[in-house]
Amino acid sequence: MEKSKGADIRQVSLNNAEHYTWGKNCDGWHLVKVDELSVIMEKMPPGTSEVKHFHNKARQFFYIISGEASFEIGEENFILKENEGIEVPPEIPHRISNRSNKEIQFIVVSQPKSHGDRVVLTE
Repeated sequence: MEKSKGADIRQVSLNNAEHYTWGKNCDGWHLVKVDELSVIMEKMPPGTSEVKHFHNKARQFFYIISGEASFEIGEENFILKENEGIEVPPEIPHRISNRSNKEIQFIVVSQPKSHGDRVVLTE
């Protein structure tokens, strides 16, 4: 790791990022994982969905790289296509689903990090 003006600089790719799985065959990679900021790349196969939840502190931004994602945010529903994004403020219940027949890939940016800040809602 090289240093530049006192900061840690790290080149990252899906080959060297920390990988995890979630839900039913969904994948995620931590591209940036610090307390102040989280940047994650995720993939969801057709027919998969996150559980409805909210974050007490984290503000999130979802950006669709490929495919079509369905979002429930508060009481509203949104369909996001490739090259579209949506912001979710703290304390707002939300869920992403893949109701299409193709895999979706997206980036999730959370500030501060969302891990440990999630409240799952029972339905």
